[in-house]
Amino acid sequence: MKIVSFFSGAGGLDKGFEEAGFEVIWANEYDKSIWETYEKNFPNTKLDRRSITKIDPADVPECDGIIGGPPCQSWSEAGSLKGIDDARGKLFFDYIRIIEAKKPKFFLAENVSGILFDRHRDAFLNILQSFAKLGYNVSYTLLNANDYGVPQDRLRVIIVGYKAEYDKVFIAPTKEKNKPTLKDAIYDLRKNVVPASDKNKTNPKQKMINHEYMVGGFSTIFMSRNRVRPWDKPSFTIQAGGRHAPLHPQAPEMISFGKNDRRFVEGKEDLYRRLSVRECARIQTFPDDHIFYYDSIADGYKMIGNAVPVQFAKRLATQIKKDLTGTKRLDKAKVKAGVVIDRTKDSALLVTGEESEALC
Repeated sequence: MKIVSFFSGAGGLDKGFEEAGFEVIWANEYDKSIWETYEKNFPNTKLDRRSITKIDPADVPECDGIIGGPPCQSWSEAGSLKGIDDARGKLFFDYIRIIEAKKPKFFLAENVSGILFDRHRDAFLNILQSFAKLGYNVSYTLLNANDYGVPQDRLRVIIVGYKAEYDKVFIAPTKEKNKPTLKDAIYDLRKNVVPASDKNKTNPKQKMINHEYMVGGFSTIFMSRNRVRPWDKPSFTIQAGGRHAPLHPQAPEMISFGKNDRRFVEGKEDLYRRLSVRECARIQTFPDDHIFYYDSIADGYKMIGNAVPVQFAKRLATQIKKDLTGTKRLDKAKVKAGVVIDRTKDSALLVTGEESEALC
C-alpha cells in the first residue's frame, strides 16, 4: 500500500511503515534543519518542504494511507499546554483538511499523552468528531512503546481511522512479553563515544557516526529527579532537548537529598554523561545506517526525540496492514459517518458525526 507522510521529521514513523511493507511515496517536513537527514535516508521519497498550511491537497499524490504526528508541544506536560489555542495545535485541522480531500483508506496520528488532559477534552473531542464526520471509524488509545519492541518507557496517544465502509476499528497489537532494556539497545556502544566539540558542535573525531554527546552543566530542573536507569531497565523517555537527555547507565543512580534535590554519587562524577545522539537513536530503534545530519548537536537530539520509535511504528503498521488486507467494503450509500472508540478506559466513548454518549 502507498502512503504519504506529514510532519515527517527524521522519519521514524515512515521507516517503521516501510519495514512493515508500505511504500512512502511523498512526505512533508517544514523544519529546514531536518531536510538533509530525511532526504538522504529516504532517497526515493519526494519531500515537500512547505508548511502544511500552504499545501493544496491537489499537490498530494493519491494514496492508501496518511500518517503523521502533528506537533506535540501544545499538548505536552513540558510544553505550553495551550492545546488547540496554540498555532501548532491548530495544525491538526490542516491534517484533517488533507484527509478530507484525499479520502485515504486509513490514517494514523501520533501525539503525547498530554492531549488526554481534562483541560484539552473539548478540543480533542472536536478533533475526533471531525474525523468521524469524514466517514472514519476512529480508535484512540494510550500505549507504551516499551510494550512493542522499544527499550524505553514512552507513552503516546495513537489515533487510527479506517474508512467506515470497511466496518473495522483499529485495536492495538497485543503487548509483547519480552520488553527490551538499555543493555539490549546500547551495551555494545560503551566505547568510542566522544564529547561534542566547542559550543556543542559536532565532533569531527567521532569513530562512529553520531556517537557524540552534549556537554555542559545540568539545570536545577534536571537535577530534581533521578536521570539514571540501570542496564536491566528500559530508558527514560528520549526527549527532544539534548540538555534533558537521560544519563548513561554506567553511572549509579542519583542520590536523593530531599524534595526536588538529587545529586551525583561523590567520587563517581566522571561517570555521569548524557546519552550520545547515536545511543538515543538506538533507544528510538533507528538502525545504525539511519544517519542524522547536523552541525549543532542539539539538532540531532531534537530530531531523534521528536521521532516515533521505528519498531513501535512497525508494530502499528503491521496491524493496520493485517486489518485492511482483503477486507470487504460495505455499501457506501449506507455509511453516513464513522464512530470514535476510546480504548484508554474500560468503558468506551462512542462519538458519531452528530452526537456522543457514554457506553457501559
